[in-house]
Amino acid sequence: MNLSLEPEILPKAVRDFQPEWGIVLGSGLGSLVEEVDAILSVPYEEIAGLPVSTVPGHAGRFVFGRLAGRRVIVAQGRVHLYEGRTAEEVTAGVRFMDALGVKKLILTNAAGSLRADFAPGTWMMLSDHLNLTGTSPLFGVANFVDMSAAYSPGLRAHFAQLAAEEKTVLHEGVYAGLPGPQYETPAEVRMLRTLGADAVGMSTVLEAIQARALGMQVAAFSCLTNMAAGLSTGALDHGEVLATGRAAAEQLVRLLARALA
Repeated sequence: MNLSLEPEILPKAVRDFQPEWGIVLGSGLGSLVEEVDAILSVPYEEIAGLPVSTVPGHAGRFVFGRLAGRRVIVAQGRVHLYEGRTAEEVTAGVRFMDALGVKKLILTNAAGSLRADFAPGTWMMLSDHLNLTGTSPLFGVANFVDMSAAYSPGLRAHFAQLAAEEKTVLHEGVYAGLPGPQYETPAEVRMLRTLGADAVGMSTVLEAIQARALGMQVAAFSCLTNMAAGLSTGALDHGEVLATGRAAAEQLVRLLARALA
């Protein structure tokens, strides 16, 4: 099967589903899809124009179904610049969701904490970001998108209220997006803290830019899987990132279920 980003030639089951929300799952967070009452799963390689992730912890498929009664499309995994992809390729999944009519997008990622009071195993909701990737999915056209409210104030207030009611720790802060794949040095971490970042990772910012350019409302969440370099004594390891993400996923599932309901 060779699908397309053009909705009129997608399978009828996909066209008729009309998802209300899009959700992108980051490293170690794929288990969230188990909470979705799925009706259809489509691997990325079966969709023309969508690249496939090579990173452990990114299954590489779209799952269509219902979460808390809402129609959702879940991207189980993403591709990254450090895989040799372009900004346009990294954001192809967002454009696919837009073609299906998604207007509210939830982005998730695994990130390193830059603050001693933002402990590993907790979540941070993005209030803003620093795009330090050196690129943009909007390159090539004079598309001057207003990013003064990149992450929807309304959605953020909604999630913050529900987290308080659930007594779930939900920090809020600025995410620094870097290209990777290497983790940051202690000197780079000090730089990022000086710039005002609260967490650092290798995804999300380009997807948020693309989504805002398409008129989507965006909310984003970082699973703080480790302390950044120089803030702890241990070495940074991708296996730790995946394990912490899996353990923390249940907290976000509960929050999303209430928010979508």
